[in-house]
Amino acid sequence: MFIQQLINGLAIGSVYALMTVGYSLIYSLMSFTNFAHGVVVTVCAYVGYFVLTFFITNIPVGILVALVSGVAVSVLIELSTYRPLLLRNAKRLYLCIAGLGLSIMVENLIIIILSGRFKSYPSEVLSLGNLTVGNATIGIIDLVILLVSVVALVCLEVYIRTSKDGLAIRGASFSLDHASIMGINTDGLMIKVFAIAGALAGIAGFFCGIKYTAYPKLGSSLTNKAFISAVLGGLGSLPGAIIGSFILGILEVLVSGYISSTLRDVFSFSLLVVILLVKPTGLLGKSSEDKA
Repeated sequence: MFIQQLINGLAIGSVYALMTVGYSLIYSLMSFTNFAHGVVVTVCAYVGYFVLTFFITNIPVGILVALVSGVAVSVLIELSTYRPLLLRNAKRLYLCIAGLGLSIMVENLIIIILSGRFKSYPSEVLSLGNLTVGNATIGIIDLVILLVSVVALVCLEVYIRTSKDGLAIRGASFSLDHASIMGINTDGLMIKVFAIAGALAGIAGFFCGIKYTAYPKLGSSLTNKAFISAVLGGLGSLPGAIIGSFILGILEVLVSGYISSTLRDVFSFSLLVVILLVKPTGLLGKSSEDKA
């Protein structure tokens, strides 16, 4: 029972990590929380549903299409919603409000266009079978989710640590203004960061669709958990984001399995309150004067 719960918690935590890293990347450069991140997750969950239902029932193809869709949607959000405000030197609080407004607008548009009904992925995707390890029965789909998510996170870490753009992102995370003075194209860099965050959110949206079905409020409900993970690990810290996500995913599953599933969300948000009271910077975060 514990092994099953642990694998399930790791799978859910890895999906949280994909979303949380996107939060932290954007926060590290721009010092605000991108509440429109859930839009990317929701849209890509629907994209995955339509691709697998009406075109081809193939998980790798679905992941690839969701990834590309996530990049496109995230970059569009940056250019259409945040860039005009940044050009006017708007306060970070206004960016947060714009992201919340966009999220609400897209949710309602989805309800109007596609209805508010839940869209279940094809049974062929959901019934990949189980793997028996001793007395534990582990869903293969959970292992696939965990494996793909870990590979994506490792690829991101290698990119951040070894590439020229990764060096620019690390430098800009200390000071965007100083990075601009040193000759870094910060506008282009922000687009790249949103593209990376969108790619990870696209994969997360696809996996969320598999685990929970696709519905209009999917992104907002699950990115709330990613936000909790980001705060737990430390806003702006990529290692902290990943650690916080896995901790939250495992603890949620253990609470659901051993206490009550109705207390899952209560536990998550209670944990957020405790972290903000006891250690507002999170496990690996750093203090900042301007946080939104």
